[in-house]
Amino acid sequence: MRCPFCGTDDTKVVDSRLASEGHSVRRRRECLSCAERFTTFETAELTLPPIVKSDGRREAFDEAKLRGGMLRALEKRPVATERFEESITHLLHRLRASGEREISSGALGEWVMDELRNLDEVAYVRFASVYRSFQDVNAFREEIERLQNSPPSDLNKQQISLLPDPADKRKNPAA
Repeated sequence: MRCPFCGTDDTKVVDSRLASEGHSVRRRRECLSCAERFTTFETAELTLPPIVKSDGRREAFDEAKLRGGMLRALEKRPVATERFEESITHLLHRLRASGEREISSGALGEWVMDELRNLDEVAYVRFASVYRSFQDVNAFREEIERLQNSPPSDLNKQQISLLPDPADKRKNPAA
């Protein structure tokens, strides 16, 4: 690793630890020439499948475009950076885990909307309005009604049921 201060190739690792929930390694390095210390991050370079656009063109996946689109939707919304980063990580993991050689832009757009819906409903509607090309106020109204009538999937997993599950009674009749 080249020293960013003096340009020498002679550096040594002083400390290593996991970062980003174990997805990367943080290394503290010291230059053997100028004795300056600096930090590097090492991540696995995994190729993501190309994105097939609606007109049939294929594009390399661009994380910057994904981040930019989600950040535009989340602009001026009270969402913590950590939650945003978790959503990006989740989307990247989902892309890698799909096992597909190519992903349609439509599928990716739906995945992004799922993540935004779990982050912030206003951001979700903003993104959906552009993604689905809403033409009038009625399209907004229909999407908002659909949003109100069906809670997001992650919300169901996070909430504790107030009513006992009938299936549990069959397993344990004494309850």
